Amino acid sequence: MSKLKIDKNADFEQVLLLIQEARSRVFSKANAELVMLYFNVGKMVSQKVNQGIWGDAVVDELAKHIEIHLPELTGFNRRGLYRMKQFFEIYNIDSECFLLWLSVNNSIVSPAATQLENTEMEKVSPAATQMEMHNNFLNNILLKISWTNHLEIFSSIKKSEEILFYVLMSLKEIVSTLPTQLPQNLFKDPYIFEFLDLPDTHSEKDLEKALIQNLQKFILEVGKGFTYMGNQYRLQVGNKDYYTDLLFYHRDLQCLVLFELKIEDFAPEFLGKLNFYLEALDRDVKRPNEKPSIGILLCKGKDTEVVEYAMARNTSPALIADYETKLIDKKLLAQKLHQLSALFKKDID
Repeated sequence: MSKLKIDKNADFEQVLLLIQEARSRVFSKANAELVMLYFNVGKMVSQKVNQGIWGDAVVDELAKHIEIHLPELTGFNRRGLYRMKQFFEIYNIDSECFLLWLSVNNSIVSPAATQLENTEMEKVSPAATQMEMHNNFLNNILLKISWTNHLEIFSSIKKSEEILFYVLMSLKEIVSTLPTQLPQNLFKDPYIFEFLDLPDTHSEKDLEKALIQNLQKFILEVGKGFTYMGNQYRLQVGNKDYYTDLLFYHRDLQCLVLFELKIEDFAPEFLGKLNFYLEALDRDVKRPNEKPSIGILLCKGKDTEVVEYAMARNTSPALIADYETKLIDKKLLAQKLHQLSALFKKDID
């Protein structure tokens, strides 16, 4: 009997392995298509801009055109298009990164590339054309790395040899990791989900979405002077994207008001991140005539709800008093959060 049990467990593990391997292949295929799309769009933008055919205004028009026809895709705004342009220019067939990789894989190692000597990349045949070599570079390296990783690399590193080094290191880590050991968030990459227009899984995310939608209605009904600007509002800092929960404009206070929801117990670092968002709002979204933005943190823990305000460090006491008078009372927000959470948690469970 024990032997049968052991064999059965081994079979179960084999099924799990098959599932994990299939998920890995699906993600890899979707990621490859996405990265190739960004490379091709970047190629077009780069060529048009560098030839003087397009200027910044035309790139803005392209971004608006995409937004009108594909409103669910938020990565193709002006900054996103210029990211793709940068991506193409870093890795195109004439780029320093590709030529450096080419020299390494043909055993012509320059002093700048000595740190890459031990890479285990497939050797390219000397008879292959440079175009074939570039296709090899695209298919076997660039397309196997997530767009999120690409952004992290080329947004923080400028030297070609260092960019290539970290790209190869990223690839090596992916290849050497078994499917069963791949991090779960690999399959929740926001760029992949947005690109494929995938639905959210039925989980805590459903609770979060339901809470946000109903908090939006509650804030507009109870709060005086609030004008809704959007949820999952994208803030861009450097080459990274951050998505905020609910953004409003308060007509009486003449400032942006950001609500952030956490489905967990309060932690001090939540306020730190909220302040980071406020600085980005004040720098990139706030108009010169408007007052500093306000952040409101809503935490739904297991046993209690916490509501905290966040404001710019240089906010005057008089302005703080004005804010607190005209904003929704903390106790009322906490009470509503508790009611909504109890209601929707029951439906999901």
